[in-house]
Amino acid sequence: MMFPRTNLKTQLNKAKFKTTSNEDILKQVHEVLKNVDDRNEEILDKVNSGDSADFNTFDFDKLQSSEIYHIDQIEKICVNYRLRFLDSKYFKGELPYEAISKIKTLEEEHETNLKGFKIMAPSKLFKLENADDPLLFAPIGNDYYYLIHKWGNDLSPFRRLMMWPFKTFENFMFFVLLSALVCTLLVPNGFFMSEDNLTTEFFLLFIFMFKWIGGIALYYGFAKGKNFSTAIWRSKYYNA
Repeated sequence: MMFPRTNLKTQLNKAKFKTTSNEDILKQVHEVLKNVDDRNEEILDKVNSGDSADFNTFDFDKLQSSEIYHIDQIEKICVNYRLRFLDSKYFKGELPYEAISKIKTLEEEHETNLKGFKIMAPSKLFKLENADDPLLFAPIGNDYYYLIHKWGNDLSPFRRLMMWPFKTFENFMFFVLLSALVCTLLVPNGFFMSEDNLTTEFFLLFIFMFKWIGGIALYYGFAKGKNFSTAIWRSKYYNA
């Protein structure tokens, strides 16, 4: 006599329907999902409101040291890549589900209610007041921050080089001088004067190029209300 093989799914269904009906199961699942959605909305509202705080109560034994950064390290990256480090309430991008999930996990692990969220990102991703790679942080205290989540695309490998002239006033002047020199060298010798006056021609042309490039750059900067990276990395104002 052959005995039928045991189908585990069939046995599992028998065990399930002995204790609950289909309607009870759907009701329970709906309740679980509703609680999850409510919790996610609560966290999202908290990030969007951006309540300021200088520290959170973490269990330091559960923190990953690789995710802890000092404000000086954050400032260096912001200045080099011309980024902002602002309260999360100014962020106009969409917070991904992974970030919400990590906040929820951290709060459960550390038995705390996180607040004071900060985001590092390019200016265009913030709703700045008028006067491609976000990172979400929470303050630990003493100017240390814990990196919760990074999302979006990585920055262009040329961004640091492109933003170098805007880092400080000294960088800007060096860039203008270098640009003027390059433009002067592109002009053929003797284009304006005879070959006997090449040195004078080069000097006068260099002065003209320097004033021309510097004037355009300064006009653009003042007209747009721009400032150097060392001055804006924590500014909430567009024209700062």
